[in-house]
Amino acid sequence: MTDKKVSARKPVTEDRRQYHLEVKEGDVAKTVLLPGDPQRVERISSLWDSFREVASHRQFVTHTGKYKGADISACSTGIGGPGMAIVVEELANVNVESFIRVGSCATLKKDIRIGDLIISTAAVRLDGTSQQYVRPEYPASASHEVVLALIEAAENLGLTYHLGISASTDSFYPGQSRPGYRGYFQSFSATLIDDLQRANVANIEMEAATLFTLGNIYGFRTGAVCAVYANRVLDEFAVKGEMDVIRCGNEAVKVLGEIDDEKSAAGRDHWSRRVLS
Repeated sequence: MTDKKVSARKPVTEDRRQYHLEVKEGDVAKTVLLPGDPQRVERISSLWDSFREVASHRQFVTHTGKYKGADISACSTGIGGPGMAIVVEELANVNVESFIRVGSCATLKKDIRIGDLIISTAAVRLDGTSQQYVRPEYPASASHEVVLALIEAAENLGLTYHLGISASTDSFYPGQSRPGYRGYFQSFSATLIDDLQRANVANIEMEAATLFTLGNIYGFRTGAVCAVYANRVLDEFAVKGEMDVIRCGNEAVKVLGEIDDEKSAAGRDHWSRRVLS
């Protein structure tokens, strides 16, 4: 970052370059896709009209460019809520307004297949990071405009998708009812999947609850779309659907830009079919 002393309370350089992401104002678009995997950033931007790498530091890789004429950025978060919170905080500091997670998940529904997409409408806060921001009763919900943009994107591309509530955990193993090292297990982990299924939860992943909670607190638009890599009901796992979820995320950024243009032309703050009439 710099060898010059900066504030420990707010560690940014004089030009507001962020400590972890190493981005500054003007480096990123107003809407950013958030994959966990740094290598997925490269796969995302490979489908753009043009792009440049603006930063690469630790687990955080950031590309900015154009997709079908729309300004777009992608920044990796790593796995889990803590990395997601860092990314949201630091991108917000450089004027990002909309955040879309593009990831993978496990479904809890028998009829959702490996490779399908799940668009999250809200998330059960089983993470620890969002607890650092607000009491546990506070809702983690996606923004309706982002959900609508993801739906339209999936429809435009002919992708198989589902809507549902996600559950976000901080552990891939016992926290998702998988045995840990040497079979380590706890009784509360054994009932997790059944409890979530009874509550009509569609999938488990590790970042959406943090993203949605921060979005609601700070007033940003947030959403998430995940490819299904695992079906916990059928006990199936395969890495399938990554390029579909990437295509959906890219297309959603374009659609979200169109929604914003329609609102602006109509002089409205929120989008609905009425805006078009």
